[in-house]
Amino acid sequence: MLELRSEKSGNVVVVRCAGRIVHGPEADSLRSVVLSAENARIVVLDLSELESIDAGGLAELVLLHLWTRAHNTQLQLVNPSNFVFEMFTRTRLDRVLQISSFRKALRVLSGADCARAEFAAAAR
Repeated sequence: MLELRSEKSGNVVVVRCAGRIVHGPEADSLRSVVLSAENARIVVLDLSELESIDAGGLAELVLLHLWTRAHNTQLQLVNPSNFVFEMFTRTRLDRVLQISSFRKALRVLSGADCARAEFAAAAR
């Protein structure tokens, strides 16, 4: 089962994924949520609560990656569990998909101001 919670702030949509992304209704529901965010500049998939993913789920993420690129949208995957990250690495999708920690994603989303604030905090 896959539980999805979506939040929109400006032109950024964050989709929190919990459970598993597998071929079938789970992958279909993820696709529906991402495609409904067609006006977003950035779609962030928070994978911190994702327990597993199968080949169908990986294929769905590749299709979503291609769709977002075609629509001038950035797809960012954040905080995958060790198992999910290992699946990305074994299939070499870590070289195709944008995968990062939540902190790095925040830096990208907020631009240079966040990076300067982190630098200033680290200098203290």
